[in-house]
Amino acid sequence: MKVEGTAGEVYSKVEELSSDFDYNNKETAIILAAGHGKRIKSQTSKMLHKIWEMATVERVYDACKLGIENLNTIVVVGIKAIDVMEVVGKKENSLFAYQEVQNGTGHAVQVALEKVHKDYDGIIYVLPGDMGLINKETMKMFRNEFIQSKSDMMVLTGIYEGDPLLNSYGRIVRVKEMDSQGNPSGDDFGKVIEIIEYKDILKLEIDKPYILNFNGREYSFTRQELIENNEFNSGVYAFDYKKLITLVDKLSSNNAQKEIYITDLISLFNQHGYTVKAVSPKEQYVLMGFNNKSVLLEMESIARSKVYDKLKDIVEIVDPDDFFIHDSVVEEILRMDNEGIPLDIKIGKGVYIGAGVKLNYNITFRKNARIESNIHFGKNVTVGENVLISCWKEQNLYIGENVEILFNAVIKGNVKIGDNTTIESNVKITGSDEFPTEIGKNVLVKGTTYIYGTKISDDILIEHSVLIKKKVEKIVKKNGTVVPIRFYLPLPEGMDAVEDI
Repeated sequence: MKVEGTAGEVYSKVEELSSDFDYNNKETAIILAAGHGKRIKSQTSKMLHKIWEMATVERVYDACKLGIENLNTIVVVGIKAIDVMEVVGKKENSLFAYQEVQNGTGHAVQVALEKVHKDYDGIIYVLPGDMGLINKETMKMFRNEFIQSKSDMMVLTGIYEGDPLLNSYGRIVRVKEMDSQGNPSGDDFGKVIEIIEYKDILKLEIDKPYILNFNGREYSFTRQELIENNEFNSGVYAFDYKKLITLVDKLSSNNAQKEIYITDLISLFNQHGYTVKAVSPKEQYVLMGFNNKSVLLEMESIARSKVYDKLKDIVEIVDPDDFFIHDSVVEEILRMDNEGIPLDIKIGKGVYIGAGVKLNYNITFRKNARIESNIHFGKNVTVGENVLISCWKEQNLYIGENVEILFNAVIKGNVKIGDNTTIESNVKITGSDEFPTEIGKNVLVKGTTYIYGTKISDDILIEHSVLIKKKVEKIVKKNGTVVPIRFYLPLPEGMDAVEDI
């Protein structure tokens, strides 16, 4: 975690990591990632807390980019701005906007729109950066609903199923069947009048009705009625840009929090005769955001269960509650399954398979094996308990076919392991870019062995040895057996510093 930069450093980073806004793209997503996240009680930005090993702001970003083609994005940053920007990184048609003073969601949108010329014509989507379970399917649905509705503004809403007093979300206030005079509301029935924040509801007088005007009629709501309203605002919106840009600067901070709320745009749109509609997704979990660690943990559990549901009849997962397979690997497994060949992949309890891993057929990962980065597997491989196989992002590690790697082995870096090779327990093998390690076919490595930057020929036994930047050739005895390598140790260094006691 970095120390928060000065305003000048943040603005410099904004320029460094922002790319060009493409005015040919008629759709733009604004991701709000500037908030404090005080209740999460962490020095890490709320937006950088991870769900299924990916920062929530990255998940929101990916959902937008994958769900909507030809999209610009503007990520609004504030607290821990540099950290957030560096995690998102520099991407095509993506910009950052710095909300130096956090003055509410409406203000964040104002800051983002400063990056867009007034003559832009298209759709603006706004999403909170902590909605780490939203997916491309939801964004695609929301986009299609907005376009087909021909409305000027749309809200993605959810249905709260718990205790109303624990529902801290803003309530969606719709036109009632009857107005306050007892007259039918007609075609207006069910239209969205406004979103009222929960904190503002609690400020209302208990015995005094809350009166709203819509299309020249009054509608009356009690404080209790508003509290018990279970349709909530998810914080996801779609706007006609031309309408939005004329009204966004009219937002005020006349509320309990003295902040500029994006939710007040509903009232402004209605006042100007623009159409405001709402739609809810099929799966409510995609709307979850978090303000504390317990909800974040619940979201993690949901993400895991969704992955398990996708894979449970394709690969064998020993413990549905204790495994990790990166989303990109999940997609590759699904693609392989579509080819119709049984995969025979087994995932033990606590197994971790990270981004970049290329799986193959008939692979077994035993308990707590951890596989990270660009690891390429051949067919028929067994990886034992507590094995670690990893490399840097710019490296590749290759494991051939019919390979067995036993418990507690560590294989890291630029390494190639040939077919029919066995790496026994506790062996450590590493390779660098300058000194890669290559192990041939039909090799057995066992005992307390360490290998670095070494090339080993086929058919060799290595036991209880330390091989650093060596070349091991196959030598065949007269009787046809291959000379084994046992107890090979380099000369010691630092002998002058060691003496008997």
